[in-house]
Amino acid sequence: MSAKSQVFIFVFVVLISVYLNFPPPEVSERLKEWRSSGKYLSYEGLAVFYKDELGAGDKNQVVVCIHGFPTSSFDWSKIWDSLKANFGHVIALDMLGLGFSDKPLDRNYTVDEQATIYELMLKELGVVDVHIIAHDLGDTVAQEMLARYEERKNSQQENVLRIQSLCLSNGGIFPETNFPRLIQKLMLISWLGPGLSRMMSFPIFKVSFSEIFGPQSKPTADELLDFYSLVRYKDGHLVVPNLLQYINQRKEHKERWVGALQKSSVPIHLIYGPSDPVNPPAMLDRFRTKVPKATNTELAPGIGHYPHWEDPQEFLNSYWKFLKQIKNNTSKLMSR
Repeated sequence: MSAKSQVFIFVFVVLISVYLNFPPPEVSERLKEWRSSGKYLSYEGLAVFYKDELGAGDKNQVVVCIHGFPTSSFDWSKIWDSLKANFGHVIALDMLGLGFSDKPLDRNYTVDEQATIYELMLKELGVVDVHIIAHDLGDTVAQEMLARYEERKNSQQENVLRIQSLCLSNGGIFPETNFPRLIQKLMLISWLGPGLSRMMSFPIFKVSFSEIFGPQSKPTADELLDFYSLVRYKDGHLVVPNLLQYINQRKEHKERWVGALQKSSVPIHLIYGPSDPVNPPAMLDRFRTKVPKATNTELAPGIGHYPHWEDPQEFLNSYWKFLKQIKNNTSKLMSR
């Protein structure tokens, strides 16, 4: 072996070692404040972080926010106070494997289990009637919760969770209009994913994650570092390949999860950011065709995959309009 080859191998090994041993960033004060205002639910010996805060609205009006991948309940921080001003309770949790929750490495992460954890949390909190706001992977979890609700309703079970409304946003509701990023596809390859997850540095994350936001509404450097630090928290980057199995589960359970949207009488609304490479405008077209009784809002052309983060005020305006429409429709039915 030549001296040049030896030097190359040495440098390569050093770089790999740096990647594998690079410490996660410190959690920012913003994230520490978010964490300190929450609690932990025990699930099968694992700690699941959640927030349950009282609001100024009707105490019987409860909203639960279901985040996406690879982020956390902190996604909802920009609309949290406005939700508290209008609801009696505002609730969110970090899915198992994400955010401040535990991230066991040897686990088969499923949408079904994540939905079960949400339902267990709501049961422990004594919530029976709930409004749901969801995004990305959260859309899929909400679809499973909706499917279960319809099953319970048909069997006339009592004292179980009732969904009052469902607001979806950019997510893989339809597998055929969902286009995972290249890095996600690579991490789904069984022999490649574990190695790639260990190489997830901040520069790589910053470039990849920023691409799914609109051109003028990308996160700031500090916000990107917050997102990244939550991925790295408790070595969460190592479980990413396991978490990504939800992409395959969407295909496997398409009939159940899309069918739930089509069959349910629950008011459903979609708030959509069109500058989204993961769920391009064909997704909105498919939604309008496949779920015609639902309503939808298309935000400004420059809003991408995270509408509640990129344009929180317009996201809220759309949501309040949806709830007002539900209230008006209910009043009309009662006046007949």
